[in-house]
Amino acid sequence: MSTKVAILGAGSWGIANANLLMANGAAVTMWEFDAVELALLQRTHEHPRKLPGIHIHDSIRLTGDLAAALNDADVVVFAAPTQTLAGICRQLTAVGAPAPGLIINLAKGIEEKTLRRASQIIGDEWRTAVREAIVTLSGPSHAEEVALQLPTSVVVAGDGTKCFAAQKLYSNAVFRVYRCADIIGVELGGSLKNIIAIGSGIARGLGFGDNTQGALITRGLFEINRLAMELGAQPETLAGLSGVGDLITTCISEHSRNRYVGYHIGLGKTLHEVLAGMVMVAEGVTTCRSGRELAHRHGVEMPITEAVYAVLFENLPPREAVTSLMTRPLKEEMWQ
Repeated sequence: MSTKVAILGAGSWGIANANLLMANGAAVTMWEFDAVELALLQRTHEHPRKLPGIHIHDSIRLTGDLAAALNDADVVVFAAPTQTLAGICRQLTAVGAPAPGLIINLAKGIEEKTLRRASQIIGDEWRTAVREAIVTLSGPSHAEEVALQLPTSVVVAGDGTKCFAAQKLYSNAVFRVYRCADIIGVELGGSLKNIIAIGSGIARGLGFGDNTQGALITRGLFEINRLAMELGAQPETLAGLSGVGDLITTCISEHSRNRYVGYHIGLGKTLHEVLAGMVMVAEGVTTCRSGRELAHRHGVEMPITEAVYAVLFENLPPREAVTSLMTRPLKEEMWQ
């Protein structure tokens, strides 16, 4: 019998995952909370603003009923932004939805105020969920390219048995999944790289070149690694797909929402103007606040994050932010 998968969230990444898992033989139901969005998806079986040209396979069931979406599900996939996870999990608890034996998180962010990672949110807020059942799938994986079946490699982190099950569910000739025990490192790498991608976009918007990009990516990886290790991550995790792989991809890709935000700020727009013109969520904006707070709580210095925060939320002109980074006290290059 086909594995029954419920995907919570019908944005671009939810759609790409739905088509991928359906092609792998799963029976897929996709839940969308917004009635207007749901009506569009049910009528057209595509989302022209979020994933143009990609048809949602006709066998994928679309629903706005959360309890119905989870009915007899073997696997639940969270394909919603980090800041919405707690609300969704509380709804799951309220409707009495039983948690299945495998829960896969796709979100890449840190919750504001609580500073929880995605797997922590799900484990805390969905009362029937077993924490060991929660894994996180992350890595360089733009929805646009996965939907076009371009070769992609990612990593799934958590309990070994559950990771192996997720590997078998997802893997095919164009989508390769590695597994890792370090869920802290995988989640922090996937979240914090979005802040650096905003900085990368700002640099491009200002007209800076490859030298600047190389420095931002390298030093960005350093500060991500420093905070992640302070919180219990393994350094080798950040050298992998969810660390350097996702960081490079998000910093240089035209598909990157976070790079897009930074690029247009570098061109002179305000954060409000940029976000008002976006259809999809750029997780790095809220993660910049929560990641910075996390660093402050643990006494970790993150100068690029501080500079991006100042540009986004304190009206620091982008060129001044770059100058502040370039004129910091001189020091020896160290990895840890």
